[in-house]
Amino acid sequence: MRPAIVMLLGGLLCCPASAATHFDGVGWWDTVRVLADDRFEGRDTGSPGERAARRYLERRLAAAGIPTVEQPLELLSRTLVEADSSMALVRGGREIPLVLGDQAYFSTRVDLAPHVDAPLVFVGYGLTVADAHHDDFAGLDVRGAIVVVMSGSPSSMSTPLAAHAQSAAERWKALRAAGAIGMLLIPNPAAMDIPWERMALNRSHPSMVLVGREFDDSAGAQFSGILNPAHAELVFEGTEHRFAEIAELAKERRPLPRFVLPARLHASTHVESRAVHSANLISTVRGSDPVLRDEYVVLSAHLDHLGIGEPIRGDRINNGAMDNASGSALLLDVATSLATERTKPRRSVLFVWVTGEEKGLLGSRYYASRPTVPVERIVADINTDMFLPIVPLQVLTVYGLEESDLGGVATRVAHSLGYRTQGDAEPLRNLFVRSDQYSFIKQGIPSLSLKVGYEPGSADEAVMRRWLSARYHAPSDDTGQPVDLAAAAGFEEVIRELAVRIANEPARPTWNDDSFFRIYERGRPASRAR
Repeated sequence: MRPAIVMLLGGLLCCPASAATHFDGVGWWDTVRVLADDRFEGRDTGSPGERAARRYLERRLAAAGIPTVEQPLELLSRTLVEADSSMALVRGGREIPLVLGDQAYFSTRVDLAPHVDAPLVFVGYGLTVADAHHDDFAGLDVRGAIVVVMSGSPSSMSTPLAAHAQSAAERWKALRAAGAIGMLLIPNPAAMDIPWERMALNRSHPSMVLVGREFDDSAGAQFSGILNPAHAELVFEGTEHRFAEIAELAKERRPLPRFVLPARLHASTHVESRAVHSANLISTVRGSDPVLRDEYVVLSAHLDHLGIGEPIRGDRINNGAMDNASGSALLLDVATSLATERTKPRRSVLFVWVTGEEKGLLGSRYYASRPTVPVERIVADINTDMFLPIVPLQVLTVYGLEESDLGGVATRVAHSLGYRTQGDAEPLRNLFVRSDQYSFIKQGIPSLSLKVGYEPGSADEAVMRRWLSARYHAPSDDTGQPVDLAAAAGFEEVIRELAVRIANEPARPTWNDDSFFRIYERGRPASRAR
């Protein structure tokens, strides 16, 4: 980790004139510097470094008089022994080996079968979404096959619905219903957050799953793999289509062709498993209203990161300063601020630092399904993950902006502090389901996630894209990178004010009538406000 370099890119270290001044950015950055220090070794899920980071937060919370509780999790770690594993295409009786790391790699998020030999079928986006009248499996026989899928979705689907349909659980539901035994995914070149070279370096990281049949979203899957787009033409040889044609269609979210491929896939794997123990950390600021204090607004952020990986420029520690020491530090700041305020919000506020986000939203899934308070009393979740205060804060990107009336509250808060809001401007990245708010959404809880936004085509967008390419899930996401402390302070004000307003509203948040995610409400009660 390089020495810290703090740049006040937003000018003077202050918030807009219209904003409150609960935060200055300096305290937040001091906490980020601790959590992202090398001594925590990247806070890998269940690691000594993650436990030490959790203990640090507990000490800070105790010093502020805020009680904490740990929620233990039992996990199973899976590691592929690549030297004993192989993947190959078989076409015309000839075996074409795929070089692991360069051309493809396995995903151990499913329980890989030791041996697989199956036909291949290209199924476009590989989505079945009745609400959008879309079925990529219609007219194709994929029974016993491995389906080849292009990541992405057609423009006929709303961004949140498309993201939901591409989640691991929903994808496997569609594949299993069609009779497929696995999936070979081709990342959309137009939406790759991380260059293939770094993706391939990370393939050696163990995957993890929650212990318990109720958490097994891939039961029956025998194969899961990722194919390098630069070598994707290999699977389309002998067909009337070329990968360049398919990639161009997917870039514009246009319909894709679907067809049987003249090849089979042969794979052999050796996977080693071990038990892992980790925990969520929960603290509470009790509400002031005698009735509403038994309802809860959740602020969530994940504490874990990727730990120690393959070296990049001699550095092996993935410090995770932005991802997500930044969100963890924000929760600590907001909790301390509310706890020391004389007038408390009417509802209680739960602060939940979850584990296992990088392994597939494991900690938040466990907490949302087994919360420390009755789930029907959780009225909202506001999640903060990698909010990226690396450009001046002028606009907030709000994931879930149009799904519930929380979007209106977020917009009013932002405007009161001098900022604008916008929805998800990058539908190909599926960000609505890629962090912990999704676990709460699936329990019927209206939820948002917010980040520092930018104007499309602006210099700020270029800064953000360079950050993703160079620092996302890399050792360079450390405290040597430039940050905008004014943007961080302003963002903390937004989250604090948003939590307070939700906590003080007489009525609890509700899903909008046209939101697909109303399907998860399952009769959640109305507010008991007086």
